[in-house]
Amino acid sequence: MLTYSNRLKKLILPEYGRNIQNMVDHCMSIEDRLERTECAYAIIDAMTVLFPPTGDNEEYMRKLWDHLIIMSDFTLDVDFPFEHLDPPVFEDKPDPVPVSRPGYLHMRHYGDLIPRLIDTACSLEPGDERDALVTLIANQMKKALMETCPEGVDDMRVLKDLQRMSHGQISADPEAIRLHDFNKQAPTPSGKKKKRK
Repeated sequence: MLTYSNRLKKLILPEYGRNIQNMVDHCMSIEDRLERTECAYAIIDAMTVLFPPTGDNEEYMRKLWDHLIIMSDFTLDVDFPFEHLDPPVFEDKPDPVPVSRPGYLHMRHYGDLIPRLIDTACSLEPGDERDALVTLIANQMKKALMETCPEGVDDMRVLKDLQRMSHGQISADPEAIRLHDFNKQAPTPSGKKKKRK
């Protein structure tokens, strides 16, 4: 009868597959320490066949032996050529990465960078530098908007979004700011055309 993998024990390191995990389980069941050590070296050889070494060979072998001890759930008792990992190494978890949430969820197609650029533009004194930055921001907004609305983008919509996202601090005159006309280009064919028979 066929045994489905979802009914088997969960793999600790799935990239090595079920056969390597079965070898590790067999190795842990061997009573003689010398024979168990020879079996562990044979498993390492099988792992190098699956993932050939690249770069520093000593560092690569250390990584394989660490993976072997992890797959044995830190219970394999053999003569390791390197100092192996201890379980407390995995108890410390990294700090969570802070993810900034855009304040305008209905305008998330502009991404996270545009609101920060708008804040920078609002902090500048009125003048040529601020006007140039506002024009760049508006053009970038138009490009981003074209990704979600490829049939065409109205410049007035972009300038209204810019005013809304700046809380009214930037009110661009549509006569003063001319946005680029971005044309959506068709992707270039990547392969050869099939011959007709």
